[in-house]
Amino acid sequence: MNFLRPIYCFCAASLLAISTSAARRVVVQAEPMDRAGVVVTLKATAAWSGFTRLRDAHGNQVVWQRGSDGRVQFVLARAAAGDAPEFTLEPGGSEAADAAAAVRVVKTDTRLRLSVEGEDVFDYWMAEEPFPRSGMSPLYARSGFIHPLRTPSGAVVTSSYPADHLHHHGIWAPWTKTRFQGRAPDFWNMGQGTGKVEFASLDRTWNGAVQGGFVVRQRFIDLSAPTPVVALNETWEVTVYHVVGAERPVRMFDLVTTQTTATEDALELPEYRYGGLGVRGPEAWLGADRAHFLTSEGETDRVKGNATRVRWYHMGGLVAGALAGTAVLDHPENFRAPQPLRIHPKEPYACLAPSQLGDWAIEPGRPYVARYRFVVADGAPDAALLEAYWQGYAHPGEARLIH
Repeated sequence: MNFLRPIYCFCAASLLAISTSAARRVVVQAEPMDRAGVVVTLKATAAWSGFTRLRDAHGNQVVWQRGSDGRVQFVLARAAAGDAPEFTLEPGGSEAADAAAAVRVVKTDTRLRLSVEGEDVFDYWMAEEPFPRSGMSPLYARSGFIHPLRTPSGAVVTSSYPADHLHHHGIWAPWTKTRFQGRAPDFWNMGQGTGKVEFASLDRTWNGAVQGGFVVRQRFIDLSAPTPVVALNETWEVTVYHVVGAERPVRMFDLVTTQTTATEDALELPEYRYGGLGVRGPEAWLGADRAHFLTSEGETDRVKGNATRVRWYHMGGLVAGALAGTAVLDHPENFRAPQPLRIHPKEPYACLAPSQLGDWAIEPGRPYVARYRFVVADGAPDAALLEAYWQGYAHPGEARLIH
């Protein structure tokens, strides 16, 4: 897969000498619902040659990004139901001179740090995160997860190695109840010593004006075998977006996880109440009344929301005296979407758990692919706005260039 390289559209240089100087239009397909955070993608044909500036209907310049794979992307902060947003493509300055990156990935010896306009968004751990306290069992050492996750104001809305559950880590995605080669490794509850998930390798990183991110490989290791054996190979593709002009400042990013069997044997996943994409909130939210939940179905009671199927959910609470939180959006093409939700009655964590709906398996030659979007913000959740973000994720709409 080719990844995008950034092109900024804010150069004040003279118009290029090109065969046609007439502006062209980019039109985004209308949808019958309000949408937010729409990632618009279209192919950059030869018709784009010499055009480097994009303006919205009000004449504002729009940040966009051209990729070597022939794709152009920009983020539409909001689109009302029935509207077909239109943009003007104009000749501009030098693409090389305009190149810049709002979204950056910085690699250290232990982690990848993602930022937007110089503000940290989150870290991804390539090495095992050091223990926060002495006396912890080495079985709990973990890599291959996201933490800390920050809101636009810098509030941290995840935790790792929390005292009540040492195996919880920010954003992570292990399976719990499994069967593999006649054994039952547990990749979630690491203290049992039967399974673990770890970072394996870094494929690539990229920076961009509209988006940046990384691709890493991870592995699910069955420690219950006489000799540890890899049961699954996993790829995480994570893309962070620069959302300009949002009603409320947000951090928005996508996670695509692809899991394939590492042997000729399937990883069987019996029906179980949790396991899958998990999010652990900060320890200040520990307790039945300290973390607040909202689901796409309008449920705010964490007990009633447990085991319901949702398009999205929001978990939040007070951080340094102010409300903050994160929403997790389930892509409609995911296996068993809308996936069932696990909400713990007292702990600040939730996960989307397809195993709640019955036995299934990840089989040789049939990768499991799951897609999620995260919308992280300060303040109380706005149900209508979060629904618009889900609609923008599920229905980005086709864009076309009109000559």
